[in-house]
Amino acid sequence: MNLAILRTEVQQFILDNLKADITKLILKGSPFKDITVQELANQIVAKQKSEKKLPTWFTADKIYYPAKLSIEQTSSEITGKYKASLVKGNTIIDITGGFGVDCYYFSENFKAVTHCEINTDLSAIVNHNYQQLEKNNIVTFSGNGLDFLKNTDAKFDCIYIDPSRRNDAKGKVFLLKDCLPNVPENIDFLFSKSSIILIKNSPILDITSAINELKFVKEIHVIAVHNEVKELLFILEKEYNNSIKIITVNIGKQKTENFSFIYKQESVSNYSEPLTYLYEPNAAILKSGGFHQITNQLNVFKLQQHSHLYTSENKIDFPGRTFKIEHILNYDKKKIKKILLDNKANITTRNFPKTVAQIRKETKIKDGGNTYLFLTTDFKNNLICIVCSKA
Repeated sequence: MNLAILRTEVQQFILDNLKADITKLILKGSPFKDITVQELANQIVAKQKSEKKLPTWFTADKIYYPAKLSIEQTSSEITGKYKASLVKGNTIIDITGGFGVDCYYFSENFKAVTHCEINTDLSAIVNHNYQQLEKNNIVTFSGNGLDFLKNTDAKFDCIYIDPSRRNDAKGKVFLLKDCLPNVPENIDFLFSKSSIILIKNSPILDITSAINELKFVKEIHVIAVHNEVKELLFILEKEYNNSIKIITVNIGKQKTENFSFIYKQESVSNYSEPLTYLYEPNAAILKSGGFHQITNQLNVFKLQQHSHLYTSENKIDFPGRTFKIEHILNYDKKKIKKILLDNKANITTRNFPKTVAQIRKETKIKDGGNTYLFLTTDFKNNLICIVCSKA
């Protein structure tokens, strides 16, 4: 951590160059003898990445930014606020602290927060930033979070873990046991230190395999922001052995869509041909796998077992996109082109043998416009094209 970066004139230089061409800036070299141009470039790029993702940090004075990878991997403020709303108490420890966004928000629901970060430089940066952000109930520890737990007699109301999905030996990994730290291997020890464990996982993780690797899973939260799944959150409670609740959340600009169901609860979909309205579930629901529960809870019909599109006669408030059906055609590229007045359409495929790119190549239909084409398979296994407008 180069403290010279915090000087007023250097901070002003960073602000003045937020929109500068970084390549040209690097070629000019650093105007400060005690700061390299690479250090300056990193501060500028990392601050740029924080503008929308971390506005509290972006607008605060004399925030020191780590390598841009740390900014890319950290929680956003949106997801940080959400996960902090799930737990509360006197004490919480984050054994994989990172840039410290989650601890910042945990500190609003806990009296004392412990932030552990194995990277010494990053730990020092986080400690400095907490002082700038006037967070006085967070203590930072530079070292291995698991070791910290093993060497303390303290117990915590909650342990938070964000395992690294990169393993030096295996590269990018997809199982919890291959992440660092290895949560399944240490689960009994972790429960000796807290009765509540909150684990953040990547969207690429398979929910069922993670449940099988863990124990005492109580809730799973599938978090999407603007219809892009960002995090899977697992809440574990010691000795909990009842049904697992899956909560899907899609946080948008205007509203937040919620849909919840019980994991592996017996459920059968009702099927129908397309009616008046067509519904496409949001990304969080698609990740959760709660496809049959939608028909039961929302009184809609599914088009086909594997299509994951829904329909109803009357319009409902649906957690996803809603369309008015204009035409239903058997898949025939000539018929489809004939009904498009400007040869433009937004195309989506669900359970269809051809990709969007293949369809565009075959039909020469351009992207855009106000018409939406859904290419899918109905419950009679016919390939169909549903022509829609936004409802």
